[in-house]
Order: sequence, then structure tokens, then C-alpha cells
Amino acid sequence: MKTKPKTIPVSELKKELLKNKDFRLEYNSQVPEFQVACQIIEARIKKNMSQVELANKIHSGQAVISRLESLNSKPSLTLLTKIAKALDTKINLSIG
Repeated sequence: MKTKPKTIPVSELKKELLKNKDFRLEYNSQVPEFQVACQIIEARIKKNMSQVELANKIHSGQAVISRLESLNSKPSLTLLTKIAKALDTKINLSIG
């Protein structure tokens, strides 16, 4: 039987990490990218979906999801739309 690894909510991890000054400065410089990554991770976990399962749903590789979630890539709106659809959610975008 496959056991699920113990996880902590992203919100708790974020709260703990923001206590570190260096992390907080870097976080504030990357807030939009970080927020997108956190929202994708939270939605994926809420759906009990692995990175591989999400990647399969968008006809992509697990590495694409991993790079996105670890802030090692900047996703296109097309990719975000595919991810939102796969997670049965929507994208809310605002400028200004």
C-alpha cells in the first residue's frame, strides 16, 4: 500500500519562511510569481493530484510543473489556462 507523505499547508510554510529577512526581501521582489506558484500548488494538493498527474492532464511532462512550482520558469498565459482547466478552477487576472 502506498502511503502519502506528510505535508504541511503552504500557508503555514509561507508564514514560517517570511520570518527570515532575506527570504522576505526576495519574496517581495517576486510576489506575483510566488503567488501563482503557491496557488497552483494549493489547488493541486486540494485535488489530491501529484505533479505527474497534473502534467498528464495538460499533456506535458512532470518537469514543467516542477519548474513552475519551484519558480524556475515563467509560465505563459496559455500554460496557466491549461493548468487552471485541469484543476477545475479559473484564472483571475487584473492590471492596475
